[in-house]
Amino acid sequence: MRREPTRGPFLTASRIAATVLVLLIAQAGAGGAAVLPAGMRVAAIVSQDAVPYEEALSGFRSHLERQGVAVQIDVYPLHGDPAGSDAALQSARRDRAQVLLTLGSLATQEAVRQVKDTPIVAGLVLKADDLEEAANATGVVLEFPVELELRWLQRMLPGLRNIGVLFNPAENQDRIDEATRAARDMGLTLHPRKVTTPRDLPGALDSLGNRADVLWGVADQVVLNPQTVRPILLFSLHNRIPFVGLSATWVKAGALYALDRDYGDIGRQCAEMAVKILQGTAPRSIVPAPPRKVVYSVNMKTARILKLDIQSGLLQGALAVVD
Repeated sequence: MRREPTRGPFLTASRIAATVLVLLIAQAGAGGAAVLPAGMRVAAIVSQDAVPYEEALSGFRSHLERQGVAVQIDVYPLHGDPAGSDAALQSARRDRAQVLLTLGSLATQEAVRQVKDTPIVAGLVLKADDLEEAANATGVVLEFPVELELRWLQRMLPGLRNIGVLFNPAENQDRIDEATRAARDMGLTLHPRKVTTPRDLPGALDSLGNRADVLWGVADQVVLNPQTVRPILLFSLHNRIPFVGLSATWVKAGALYALDRDYGDIGRQCAEMAVKILQGTAPRSIVPAPPRKVVYSVNMKTARILKLDIQSGLLQGALAVVD
């Protein structure tokens, strides 16, 4: 019978060298530069000419540079015109791009519809609906998880119990159902009001006047748009019910606070996904993710009018304070 050599408590010099080499390779794979074949290309299709898109693209590019990843990035700006998407996608195919980076819904929806054989990493899209239906797509969505938004409500307004929210069922029924369950688990009560047309808005707001401690804004094209800003903010001030907006723009207009995104970091998240795909990971195995960084703005003028105290620590951590 063949016997295995005895393995004592000490390794030989050759085994030590081999072990060190394995550890170094593992360490490089975990945090070192990503090693990719030469000549790889990414086609970045950018929907709009706006600062968040510029920051996301810059974050994508800087992450690859810091990781020492040698990838050529070809940028195709659409300038908000969907007519440019066909030419951009044809150029990406002609140049044999290994990954498409799509920033914004315009570029992402066209890419998901037309491209089935090239991986897509999307950023600056509101929800994951389009990505989940495409086996070759993943990315970073803008929408925060409802649990995170509710925790921030508790953090900014300790003692609140009743949360009013307006929503269009065709767009947000699933999110409101999820929020109702999450609120119940957190000891809160959600008071959702359906708004299917702009005519429903006044009645829905009136029904919350004696029930809600706060009015939580969710991204909804029927409920929150340039035409509804004034009636919603007037309701908030007249009833002393703080309104939580969708972005710093809403805070400047009079919302008490809003969570927002670090768009440069969203670009870096997208770059991490792209590197995994270039290294051989299937896009469908990378679950679309929300932004991993949360920034926020606070309107202290609104806080004073509504006689609300905002903790000094929260003010110090805010990206912007309107005062």
